[in-house]
Amino acid sequence: MGDDTNEQTQSQVKKLVGMEENCYTDAFRLHVVTWNVATADPPDDISSLLHLNSPKSPDLYVIGLQEVYAAPHRFIMDLAVEDSWSLLFMSRLAPRGYLKVSSIRMQGLLLLFFSRLAHVPFIRDVQAAYTRTGFFGYWGNKGGVSIRLSFYGHMLCFLNCHLAAHMEYASQRVDEFEYILDTQTFYPKKMPQILDHQLVFWFGDLNFRIQDHDMHFVRNCITSQKFNLLWSKDQLTMVKTKEALLQEFQEGPLDFPPTFKFDRFSDNYDSRPNKTWFGFHGKKRKPAWTDRILWRVKPKEPPSKEEVDDRDSGLDEKNTNPQIKEDEFPLKLTQDSYTSNMEYGISDHKPVIGIFTLELKKMYETPLVRVCAEGEWSADFDAMVIYSPLQPFPSSAWDWIGLYRVGFRSISDYITYTWVKDDEVSFNNELTQVYVSKDEIPVLGGECVLCYYSSVLQCIVGISSPFKVQESKVAFEEGLAPENLHILDKATDS
Repeated sequence: MGDDTNEQTQSQVKKLVGMEENCYTDAFRLHVVTWNVATADPPDDISSLLHLNSPKSPDLYVIGLQEVYAAPHRFIMDLAVEDSWSLLFMSRLAPRGYLKVSSIRMQGLLLLFFSRLAHVPFIRDVQAAYTRTGFFGYWGNKGGVSIRLSFYGHMLCFLNCHLAAHMEYASQRVDEFEYILDTQTFYPKKMPQILDHQLVFWFGDLNFRIQDHDMHFVRNCITSQKFNLLWSKDQLTMVKTKEALLQEFQEGPLDFPPTFKFDRFSDNYDSRPNKTWFGFHGKKRKPAWTDRILWRVKPKEPPSKEEVDDRDSGLDEKNTNPQIKEDEFPLKLTQDSYTSNMEYGISDHKPVIGIFTLELKKMYETPLVRVCAEGEWSADFDAMVIYSPLQPFPSSAWDWIGLYRVGFRSISDYITYTWVKDDEVSFNNELTQVYVSKDEIPVLGGECVLCYYSSVLQCIVGISSPFKVQESKVAFEEGLAPENLHILDKATDS
């Protein structure tokens, strides 16, 4: 009897602190990068930046860059086509099974979100936002860009910031951060702001410096790797003691050298002489941890009196109270590593990398739509797609199904697409057929997949199994040379 009582007591304690067994049933690996690239072109090799040779592959990559080159002519070109940094990350990650789910750019600020293809149908409610803080809010050289999304039903938000520079503007940096939090809004209204999300990552060139200590002391601490002697004078650490909001954000220990300011293509900190040119002072910059990665798990709110009364009266709150849902499907974040990468010298900043394990209980494991190719596909005859909704979702006349090559890089990387309503051939309560013209199918064929894109949810909600598109027999019979077939395929892809 005594043992039974002890077991019941332990079970109650575990429930009270959110530690019941099987609370977190799945674990996902996140790789977060922040890097001020100082307008430089991308390096040739980013293997160590992304840990591509690591035996543990991430489920998600989140990459935040600052000071991407944004001169007017380059910025206009990048609006028409992908910028060189995005292209580099996509070209390295797509062959490894990652898809660029979303991105946002505001002048020099760039935020990229990649996922393993298997998770893509479970990433929903994707939205992006930006806030300018440069030149009284009119210029986007400083500010924040964010991507929010639902990952297996859990609301996550990633915020990449570039805040005001220089030692004396620590309080302005805090003001800018709070302004970004206040001004960025999302839909639906149940989670309209950044801090409403279950998990928030805040990273970027936050520009906090090491104050009070002189240059000689700071450099000696770095040389001797006694980084802890500098922590108490790190401005972000200092303002966190005064700002309740910042205290909700966690950060791993700064057990790596300060990441700013370096001589380019060197591991040497700023070696410029202190000189004056025509009345302008050129001063050595003291090393600082300007580049940071922090996170916040939404704290549990105590139930209101109305909620307690509703619960006592037996009212079902599961569909009306988001907090109840979060309690039933909790998440946990653990930081596995937090470090800088010293091998890259193209910028006066070194990149910072955070590796995390996200544990959660999935709210759903079935995609919204099942989609597949019907019969044989080739450019010799029209083809059919079959899809069927597996769960209710807000479908639209603007939904479409895209044909992609296996290893595609982003949602816009389709060969062709078909509107689910305009090109509908037949339907019943379970299956819908959609027509695809043979003129849109690649002549050379290849391994392909079909993806159903929801215009309301702004994401892919169903992916087919890979299937083979056969080479066109008609094209070969008509004597088209292989190089001409390649030209036809390029025309189809464009």
